[in-house]
Amino acid sequence: MTRNLTVPLPDGGQLNARIDGPDGAPWVVFSNSVMTDLSIWDAQATALADRYQVLRYDQRGHGASSLPDGPMSFDGYGADLTALLDHCGITRCVLVGLSMGVPTCLAAAKARPDRVAAFVIVDGVSRSAAGREAFWTERRETARADGMARIAAETAPRWLPDVAADAPLAQGMSAMIAATPVEGFAAATHALASYDQSAALASLTCPVLGLAGEKDGAMPDAIRAQFGALPDIRFDTTPGAGHVPNFQCPEAFNAALAPFLDAVAQDQQELP
Repeated sequence: MTRNLTVPLPDGGQLNARIDGPDGAPWVVFSNSVMTDLSIWDAQATALADRYQVLRYDQRGHGASSLPDGPMSFDGYGADLTALLDHCGITRCVLVGLSMGVPTCLAAAKARPDRVAAFVIVDGVSRSAAGREAFWTERRETARADGMARIAAETAPRWLPDVAADAPLAQGMSAMIAATPVEGFAAATHALASYDQSAALASLTCPVLGLAGEKDGAMPDAIRAQFGALPDIRFDTTPGAGHVPNFQCPEAFNAALAPFLDAVAQDQQELP
């Protein structure tokens, strides 16, 4: 069963969302990265919708969600996610964040830790590295001057190592990035330039899974360094994948994700 939703936000904006799976099943909520939309999770929805309610959405300024009025922060993105969960009546779920989706989910978890049955970190961190302001300022200025097609041409090869530029996978990623509204991307660059959602880690007493693409530079080590002190965390890497392992190597990614989700769901069923 698939339901498409338009979710109103308190400030007058709206989120585009989709639910797959049977009513009454446990909830798994996916938050996308910058320059992508909810279709980045297609392979996960297909694999999980037989036994979970899979909620995906386009972060503000991405996909079919509305544009923000100006720069965004991760507290703002987290408030959007909280409003989405409220709208869907979700009191308990597994949150899965990809890249930018990680601090978004952390902001939502900080506000309502009781909602989080488990958390899955995918190629993202709780706080930005020093000196990223210059990078994101340059990206914002380039997008406004030359359009998102140039950003797509420069980003897709970095995100998808060893994938030929003319391969359907690379073409699909380039199209997704190019379709991102310039001002939606620009708003996100302000949030990404300098953020710190590490205060949320104190509330993460639930099971946590850190997943990273093997070829995503320093990201596997960064995830271990930033989240390694959590009381119930495990780590895995997706061989051969870059920054979007769920998209590049979905079978291997799902082979790590699904057993974790199933174990969480079993534990929830056994609670008195």
